[in-house]
Amino acid sequence: MLRFAYNTNGASNHRLEDALGLIADSGYDGVALTLDHHHFDPFAPRLDHRASKLSSRLDKLGLDLVVETGARFLLNPREKHEPTLIHPTEDGRDRRIEFLTRALDVAAICDGEAVSFWAGRPQEGVGVDEAWSWLVEGVGQVVEAAEERGVTPAFEPEPGMLVETVGDFYRLQDQVPGLRLALDTGHCLVTEERAPQAAVRECESDLGTVAIEDMKRGIHEHLFFGEGDMDIPAILDALEEVGFGRLVCVELSRASPTAHETVPDALDYLRSAERVSPDA
Repeated sequence: MLRFAYNTNGASNHRLEDALGLIADSGYDGVALTLDHHHFDPFAPRLDHRASKLSSRLDKLGLDLVVETGARFLLNPREKHEPTLIHPTEDGRDRRIEFLTRALDVAAICDGEAVSFWAGRPQEGVGVDEAWSWLVEGVGQVVEAAEERGVTPAFEPEPGMLVETVGDFYRLQDQVPGLRLALDTGHCLVTEERAPQAAVRECESDLGTVAIEDMKRGIHEHLFFGEGDMDIPAILDALEEVGFGRLVCVELSRASPTAHETVPDALDYLRSAERVSPDA
């Protein structure tokens, strides 16, 4: 049976303590914790102490952990997701690496399965080759820090970013050995590079973490299951087939107002879809 987690970016109207309780009570095996100003701020004082308390809480709740780094305005209150690993200033790139290093620290203390991160979009005036060189340099530093801490660094292709497809990921992995793939199955449907279930099978040995939701073909909008074009049973079947044992993380970032219902309903849907998979 697959192990499921819920991403806290879909419970942002809840206190973290309450969100964790809701996720655990709903029957999930883990949590995908999006570090943010309101959900475990990585820049607040006493990071190690707070991470140790978080680890104890997760243990009591029986939740495993994936650390997510997709907070929108944590590093810059006026510009979404900036600065990134391809920011045009060295200070900006260093700020992102500092954040990712803190995320690795949290994962190490909490015995997390992986830290997921991504490239960003090149800003105006930045060439693709220049941005790529900054990305390789920054990802190399993150992978080195992850290896020192015994944490899996998982890189997520994001539609519209410098690395947006599985093919882009493998180009990056060729230059930064040790990097694993954070596969958001819905993104495969957005870019239409390959079917989500095909990506699971093709990337079996490189999977560091997996996210799941529904999406419509070509549209990057995270939807509740049954509202898009994803073949959820086929994706779950592929994950079972390759023996994926890590957390499969539900990412419904727009569902926070209804999290009290969406969190349990999402797992109910997945367990039902899992039972009707051909090899379930």
